[in-house]
Amino acid sequence: MIKAPYDTWLSRAFAVVFSLGMAVAAVWLNRFNGSAGDGAFAQVAAVAIFGATFWLSWGAALVLIGLFPRRAIVTPVPVELDEDARCVVMVPVCNEDPVATFSRIAAMDAALEQHPEGHRFQFAILSDTSDELTATREERMFARLLEDREAEGRIFYRRRTENVGRKAGNLREFIETSGAAWDYALILDADSLMEPGTMVEMLRRMVAEPRLGLLQTLPVVVGASTLFGRVMQFGAAIYSPVYARGAARMQGETGPFWGHNAMIRIKAFAECCGLPALPGKPPFGGPILSHDYVEAALLARGGWIVRLDEDISGSYEESPANILEHSKRDRRWCQGNLQHARLIGAPKLRSWSRFVFLQGILAYVASIFWLGYLFATLAAAAMPETVNYFPVENWPAPVLPALQESKAMELAVGVIGLLLLPKILVLVEAVFSGRIRTFGGVGRTFLSSLAELGIACLIAPVLLMYQTRSILQILLGRDSGWPTGRAGDGSVSLSEAWNAAGWITLAGLILFVAAFAASPALVPWLVPIAAPMLFAPVIVARTSRPMTRRALFLTPAEVRPPAVMETQERIQSDWTAAMPRPSTTANGVAETPALAGGAAGVRHG
Repeated sequence: MIKAPYDTWLSRAFAVVFSLGMAVAAVWLNRFNGSAGDGAFAQVAAVAIFGATFWLSWGAALVLIGLFPRRAIVTPVPVELDEDARCVVMVPVCNEDPVATFSRIAAMDAALEQHPEGHRFQFAILSDTSDELTATREERMFARLLEDREAEGRIFYRRRTENVGRKAGNLREFIETSGAAWDYALILDADSLMEPGTMVEMLRRMVAEPRLGLLQTLPVVVGASTLFGRVMQFGAAIYSPVYARGAARMQGETGPFWGHNAMIRIKAFAECCGLPALPGKPPFGGPILSHDYVEAALLARGGWIVRLDEDISGSYEESPANILEHSKRDRRWCQGNLQHARLIGAPKLRSWSRFVFLQGILAYVASIFWLGYLFATLAAAAMPETVNYFPVENWPAPVLPALQESKAMELAVGVIGLLLLPKILVLVEAVFSGRIRTFGGVGRTFLSSLAELGIACLIAPVLLMYQTRSILQILLGRDSGWPTGRAGDGSVSLSEAWNAAGWITLAGLILFVAAFAASPALVPWLVPIAAPMLFAPVIVARTSRPMTRRALFLTPAEVRPPAVMETQERIQSDWTAAMPRPSTTANGVAETPALAGGAAGVRHG
């Protein structure tokens, strides 16, 4: 049984007490405020503000915990790796762009070739692609990859004919049939990229700690070109290291698994992580969508260490280019997290794993809390006004309306503080640690942070509405499936944005009308929420446009691009230039000819 060290328990206790304290304080201020009236409306508002504030406070607690460097991980790293220490890099793909995916593999293979320990790594491309045209292109690109890299026997490709268990089933099938050939596996996504030194360092740490079942890195978001993508990329680069350090300190040896850019011990994974389908139909039954957190919990239950080492650099991934793609992926995550409600009571799980499941559910239910508080306030405002001068039981002094307004202001300031304080603290940490210089300088980073904050405030109500819709769809029994990402540069036209977000505009209009009818004094308070909702299609379309000028939102990976990233861009550019232009079939459908060459080494499952 893994026992959490003292600093882990202390961090967990601080996060829970801090979050509960802030949530209770919010309920207390809301009680003085009296804006939600009495009876049922007051009860709804109290529960809603408690849940929403608890979630906000949890994020702030992670920052407070992560502001200070962790003690160095005491692991006896061997000077030389044993000759038997070998690792397979598993790259599951499903209807992805094979040129982009395979060029990343080519770049990593080329980088490993220059590293003295690079011979320990082989690649396995595990395809679940259902589209036959894309599958044909995968086979052709695999042939090109083998030819360019002279990688026969070092890079493998396998395509399943049946997508059983989706991504988790894809990995499981490979481990069951071929995993015995390696002791370790590095799991990447189709858009992942990793430096060779990072791979070798992860392998060293796995070998040095025999109890380590999974080692998770902190992936850095790269490759964004649209306004939305670059804002998200900058925010992740500047804020995520502190959040991750807080999470690593708090979770200790029962850490997270984010499904990619992590190394596993194949023996441990094979013993513990065979995931069955949940009984019943989706969305709550069927394949487990958010399988990564479940696999981490099962490894911890089996006595293995699951660790996040945020100090490991050189791990990269890409992110959605626009709000619609982000919401599509978030819809799948929402369904997967809500599925965890059926797993919280699974036997022999660590108590912290159960709490992580609950926390993941709360991450999405928080949107319902915010809307519940909003509607309870509107409904109470529409009721006949009854001023209660003695809202506190056994308190002899009357509470005057002016004081109630001040308490409402305090509540609003407190919520805004929980949103802004973590970002301010991270910026201060970046200045004192020197990280801020890697973003292009103090002035540029400060302006980028202000712009990121403004755009985040515009986007937040739109994302809130998409999350709320996701929860309602799941409760109504609608399955998200596993949608494929949209090809292209990420641009969304205004007409496409209207089709996808026009309902949010309608919801914003209804909210304004309801607020004006209930109490015109509420309208100014609702502007930060309702105004972005009114202009949701414009926000979706405008933030999806590529940024031609990149003076803002620079990240360290852009200021000093890693060699493996430059190699990948060059290979992808060369392969794309060598491809024939798309032709048009007789029925007018665009068709991309496959590259010349056979598909040597391809095996179908």
